[in-house]
Amino acid sequence: MRTNLTKKEIINSIYMQLGFSKKISENLLEDFLYIILNELKLKQKVKIAKFGTFILRHKKSRIGRNPKTLEKKIITERNVILFKPSKELKNFINENESK
Repeated sequence: MRTNLTKKEIINSIYMQLGFSKKISENLLEDFLYIILNELKLKQKVKIAKFGTFILRHKKSRIGRNPKTLEKKIITERNVILFKPSKELKNFINENESK
């Protein structure tokens, strides 16, 4: 079953674990996300030690096809964000899965 982790839940977690006010916890999370997105936009790559790497990759325009109607359309060029988890994150996930 898939569950979504919301910003509100992360803010509450910071509030409960660190004891900061909810406003400070919200500002902390917003600043953290802003730093990651801004660095990604400027440098095309953000590496967070023991977590993973976010990479900005440019995709060229191409012809796509609707599988139901077989109608062809041009998919415009765009940037996409890729995430590559670190070895530590992979090991952590697999370690908890086997228990």
